[in-house]
Amino acid sequence: MGRRIVVSGGGTGIGLATAETFAAEGDRVVILGRRAEVLRAAADKLNAAYGADLVTWTSADLSDPEQTRRAAEFITADGGVDVVVTNAGGNVAPSNDGTLEGIAGQYQRNFEANVLTAVLLTEALLPHLTRPGGRIVHLSSVASLRGPGSYGGTKAALHTYTFELARRLGPEGVTANAVAPGYVEDTEFFGERGTPEFIAQQIGQTLTGQPGTPVEIAAAIRYLASPEAAYVTGQVLHINGGAQYGR
Repeated sequence: MGRRIVVSGGGTGIGLATAETFAAEGDRVVILGRRAEVLRAAADKLNAAYGADLVTWTSADLSDPEQTRRAAEFITADGGVDVVVTNAGGNVAPSNDGTLEGIAGQYQRNFEANVLTAVLLTEALLPHLTRPGGRIVHLSSVASLRGPGSYGGTKAALHTYTFELARRLGPEGVTANAVAPGYVEDTEFFGERGTPEFIAQQIGQTLTGQPGTPVEIAAAIRYLASPEAAYVTGQVLHINGGAQYGR
């Protein structure tokens, strides 16, 4: 029997590619998100490809404590968890109306979408995480190094949370790391902002002249979640084609 993997934001993009990477190895995967129909379709697709019932799902707004608690109860009803990947979120408030109220709302929405969804799910599952051998991987962003502020700031906050977890859980044999992608194609992240001109600009900032792919990011997550990465903790892995140097 494979390991038990939890992937938030697992219905599309990087989350779906991550779920598929683990399912292809025979791991049992639980995907979470807000949209039940998207999660159901993703689970059906992966189960058809890799084996019935390897992938299950539950919908929840992970910025809400009660919904997160119910999701954690669903996940742990039949056992513990080996790997937690917090991929839910995005730049859900890319602009504001210039008023103080609008600015406050923008920052609050992005904080809830990117920080609370990761923190609440992780903390809810910590009592059930395998010790030793548990793995936590948070999804950050190149924006954590260069903005925009309301979104990039929330991803930078995930770095400090990652460092806290690494210190807290290291003595128990649990690692905590983050992956910070640059521009990645085939995701819903940019929505209507992802015009051909915008995409060309993003790719033009790389040193390789190409976009990242969800499969590439999933491979990095898979490594950090592997038994072979037991000596890697408290790290932020930047994957952006050299568009921004890591630090």
